Amino acid sequence: MNLASTNRIKLGIVSALPQEQDGIVAQMQDKHVEQHGMRSYTCGTLWGIDCVCVLARIGKVGAAATTTMLIAQFGVSHILFTGVAGGASEHVKVGDIVVAGDLVQHDMDCSPLFPRYEIPLTGKTLFGADAALSETLALACSDFLQHDFPNTIAAEEKLEFALHAPKVHRGLIASGDEFIKERAKMAQIKESWPQLLAVEMEGAAVAQVCHEFDLPFAVMRTISDGSNEESAVDFVRFIDKVAARYAYAVLQRVCMRLAQA
Repeated sequence: MNLASTNRIKLGIVSALPQEQDGIVAQMQDKHVEQHGMRSYTCGTLWGIDCVCVLARIGKVGAAATTTMLIAQFGVSHILFTGVAGGASEHVKVGDIVVAGDLVQHDMDCSPLFPRYEIPLTGKTLFGADAALSETLALACSDFLQHDFPNTIAAEEKLEFALHAPKVHRGLIASGDEFIKERAKMAQIKESWPQLLAVEMEGAAVAQVCHEFDLPFAVMRTISDGSNEESAVDFVRFIDKVAARYAYAVLQRVCMRLAQA
């Protein structure tokens, strides 16, 4: 899909935790809030783009329900999920960014009725993110790390979380309703998906819903802990001082790119 050919973009911005959207919602212009179910949807404009911001909360069910509402009730044209994830590769470090190429549900197993990991009645195991939107997102991430990161993240946080020359990675992300904290569990997932870059709890559910509605989406994950059971010293502090600032700066660059397309 060529973003430049889109007549009118309305971007749904989804995150799991409130800290990840505080600055973004504060920046919105002409905003109003609509309540549907147990979700607050903040509608307005961000850097020239119509947006709807919402928290999905944690897990696949919440993410799927929230994504469906964005599409059916608010008529968004694109969806962008931002959040944190655990690194699943020795090449992916804390502070790096992973932009999803494909997503898989690592806890889906309906065998022997269907092959393991396949979503029943879809014939699909991997759900690919939209190429054009993901390219826009990846370029925004790269520009952020090159130009904004040095002044966006304080020296104290760079030292505390060992943020040394963070990188952007693109590839496979796995989602499941389980916080992967043990090396043995990560190794088990990697046996099936050796190319895996990150694990989290929402992205593949968003991907499945967007596939069924034929809607372009992209997923950005800031790595908060590594594949060797080394987690950020203070997870809440990492969200506040690192991941939330990543999301704000990257989203600004994404919206500016979309507005110019």
